[in-house]
Amino acid sequence: MLNRFIAFAFLLVVSFGANAQSMKLALLKYGGGGDWYANPTSLKNLAAFCNQQLRTRFDAQEAQVDAGSPEIFNYPFVHMTGHGRWEVTEAEAQNLRKYMEAGGFLHIDDNYGLDQYVRPVLKKIFPELALVELPFTHPIYHQKFTFSNGLPKVHEHDKKPPKGYGLIYKGRLVCFYSFETDLGDGWEDPEVHKDTPEKHTLALQMGANLVQYAFNGASAK
Repeated sequence: MLNRFIAFAFLLVVSFGANAQSMKLALLKYGGGGDWYANPTSLKNLAAFCNQQLRTRFDAQEAQVDAGSPEIFNYPFVHMTGHGRWEVTEAEAQNLRKYMEAGGFLHIDDNYGLDQYVRPVLKKIFPELALVELPFTHPIYHQKFTFSNGLPKVHEHDKKPPKGYGLIYKGRLVCFYSFETDLGDGWEDPEVHKDTPEKHTLALQMGANLVQYAFNGASAK
């Protein structure tokens, strides 16, 4: 486990700054039938925005990594999205748990329809942890960009406010779950969903906050 912490620390150092080496954001491939591939342009746009605003040096093309693969440990930030069913085997649950315990950060973005599967799967991964709504004062909303009222609302579905939930393991936020917002849709090429420039920018700014928080290893409050 120590070696994994060291590896993550190395990746964080080489990914920021003018002399940084490039790396990739990662997209989680998962079983159960859900469309994990739902937003094909989102992570390339987030990577480009982070490179511009945070001085990261992400490759334009994201990595795609299976939930049960040891390759997940190569990526400190893993994004997951979709509209449908998400299931994990015992081996996948253990792999995802070890990934987060070792310093990895999982962002789950409900693309409408994923919520009923997210909660039981997270309970399978961390049976002892509760998924909690994060206060607007949480550092994840106050990184490069300030979101004093929490998550921006990108797309409307059920006329509910956007919610940001988290799993906190040993004082560290290891998983952030964005609900009723559609951040990933907002990251996509604007012509895909016809989002306004303002919504597109707000979504990317919040995404940059997630990346910065994950790579800084900030403690939960």
